[in-house]
Amino acid sequence: MQQHRRLTDKRVLVIGLGRFGSSLGLELVSRGWEVLGVDSSPRLVQSFADALTHTVIADATDEEALRQVGAGQFHSAVVAIGTHLEESILATSLLVDMGVSNIWAKATSRRHGRILEQVGATHVVLPEHDMGERVAHLLSGRMLDYVELEEGFSLGKTKAPKELIGKTLRETRVRQHYGITVVSVKRMGEEFTYATQETVLNKGDVIVVAGRTDDVERFSEST
Repeated sequence: MQQHRRLTDKRVLVIGLGRFGSSLGLELVSRGWEVLGVDSSPRLVQSFADALTHTVIADATDEEALRQVGAGQFHSAVVAIGTHLEESILATSLLVDMGVSNIWAKATSRRHGRILEQVGATHVVLPEHDMGERVAHLLSGRMLDYVELEEGFSLGKTKAPKELIGKTLRETRVRQHYGITVVSVKRMGEEFTYATQETVLNKGDVIVVAGRTDDVERFSEST
């Protein structure tokens, strides 16, 4: 019952209404979530007062201020303070002490992220680092899109290599040759569909592959 309530609880506390926090809050509102935005800047709070469900001017490093806004009643919270390390760490620590069990925290560096994890953040996000890494992969290779699921394992979107055209995936033996798995295929003018061992790749197909990052990059270079 408790797990079910957590899954159906679509309320979130967002601390910090800068570019990251405000974008996240607005997207969650568009998806039907109830968002309480908290920031110490009256200007930011006022600018999002009509767009977010609720907004409050408060200092998230002040335990009493967090209690007054009801922070401890939330299952999910996002600490989107990025420029002030001490404030983000303290705010995260206070949320942990208040019993918030699902805490996402923005970090500006790997070191910052490790500290946030040590004080109790459930998930750490490095938006600038992750985006820079993603663009680097796209710029230096032939992938159409790239997502790192975890360190060393990625998804890549690329065009089907010429040597695989007209063959079933079973016949191509891409897993043996490249160490990757083709998970979906998009024909020209159609939507993505799941790939099977009997899927035949055609000229112009776009495919999504999964595997170790080095293997995904090596495969994309063959297209």
